[in-house]
Amino acid sequence: MAARRLSWLLSRSLSAASGADSFLHSLGRNSGGGCRKLKRFSTAAAVDEVIIPQVQINYTQHLIDGKFVDSASGKTFPTYDPRTGEVIAQVAEGDAEDINRAVAAARKAFDEGPWPKMTAYERCRILLRFADLVEKHSKELAALETWNNGKPYEQSFNDELPLFVRLFHYYAGWADKIHGMTVPADGKYHVQTLHEPIGVAGQIIPWNFPLIMFAWKVGPALACGNTVILKTAEQTPLTALYVAKLFHEAGLPPGVLNIVSGFGPTAGAALASHMDVDKLAFTGSTDTGKIVLELAARSNLKPVTLELGGKSPFIVCHDADVDHAVEQAHFALFFNQGQCCCAGSRTFVHERIYDEFLEKSKKRALRRVVGDPFKKGVEQGPQIDTEQFEKVLRYIRSGIESNATLECGGQRLGSKGFFIEPTVFSNVKDDMLIAKDEIFGPVQSILKFKDIEEVIKRANATRYGLAAGVFTKNVHTANTLMRALRVGTVWINCFDVFDAAIPFGGYKMSGIGREKGIYSLNNYLQIKAVVEPLKNPAWI
Repeated sequence: MAARRLSWLLSRSLSAASGADSFLHSLGRNSGGGCRKLKRFSTAAAVDEVIIPQVQINYTQHLIDGKFVDSASGKTFPTYDPRTGEVIAQVAEGDAEDINRAVAAARKAFDEGPWPKMTAYERCRILLRFADLVEKHSKELAALETWNNGKPYEQSFNDELPLFVRLFHYYAGWADKIHGMTVPADGKYHVQTLHEPIGVAGQIIPWNFPLIMFAWKVGPALACGNTVILKTAEQTPLTALYVAKLFHEAGLPPGVLNIVSGFGPTAGAALASHMDVDKLAFTGSTDTGKIVLELAARSNLKPVTLELGGKSPFIVCHDADVDHAVEQAHFALFFNQGQCCCAGSRTFVHERIYDEFLEKSKKRALRRVVGDPFKKGVEQGPQIDTEQFEKVLRYIRSGIESNATLECGGQRLGSKGFFIEPTVFSNVKDDMLIAKDEIFGPVQSILKFKDIEEVIKRANATRYGLAAGVFTKNVHTANTLMRALRVGTVWINCFDVFDAAIPFGGYKMSGIGREKGIYSLNNYLQIKAVVEPLKNPAWI
């Protein structure tokens, strides 16, 4: 199976995206000739007049026990368009009582409902029907994802929706292939293992990849026969509710998948500490992950999977193809507005090619197209919200104050929304905050190194261990680095290659467990040993 690359930005070939092109022209009004007015980051305003997507927002309530319902409290909260900071819709605000209702529905569906008792093949067929429905509605979903999140529409439509569908095809394929073993034992015993669904799974997803994180969490949980309560990020609740409706159209029984929108300290904490939740999965910051882990331990000691932060090294050796490495490093950092847990946010470049790499990286950043993400050819949209926007600007100021050299960018773009210029720092030192902390924004830090031993030590000198990139033409250098780097994924002469079958997760404080691939199924299964004596066996 060919790996799916989130790389529309690298190919720059939009001829194969006719579906996206046609939809961009029909998305909405007030486009002002949209696709023809691209804005480089040095322009005065990132967005002159935004495109208003013509997609209906029909689902803003919680989904509990197969029905869309208001919050028990009747409260709602606004979800925003990051291009303007304006409200898109009011969404039901969940709290502990809504989590209780969702858990009760999931528990009943698991203990009494048809889902864990139906054949694995029938579960497979429902997952496949769901994937087909998502594919049918991909234009609307891509528009909604971009509207609520700010990522380029071409990225949503050309890369993330196909990957979402692929993930559910993958997990549908696993549904009827999960089985135990017959185990030889010392003595006259028949021994077998059963792989059983763990039960009710609580899942908390982030705002940077709402649909993809939905697939990473929900896909393996349902394939294994579990029921789910999913808490969406408060910034991006809309697409999860939309696809949940499609799941029920595909034949998913009520209560198997429940969606609650709300905030971490209320709904999230209630889910993490709930005594009737059997398993918890969380993707988000390392600091929040610690809280989630503590709440799970203090309640019923439920097992927890964590996919957390990163400060990934991107290592460019002296023999690397510089032009290729520059483009890959640009992609590794600026993809998704820099809002990516595995972003290559520490770019280590060998001193022999440092100056050339720096100059080309600066030129590439200056060419980056920033603007309304609904416009064709735009590479970078806004940050997710004002909190993240201000956080990134604080880190930029910190870099300047620490005497790193600001090569380009560093400012807000425009007067509305949360747009930031693509920013490049040189002469960055390991002890600077921009080299230590997860910025989660369009800020590239380029550091210099002398030899392999030095860069290994510096690359590993972090609390994180999510991913790394290595660029070299020497297979021995590549082999040395791939084994020495304390990270969960090493990309060699490439970056951000994601595939349904490739496991993803981190070392150290970047998480616990693995998402995707066969390894993700282990998160949602219990292993039971069954032993019975044999009388007069023909063989043992």
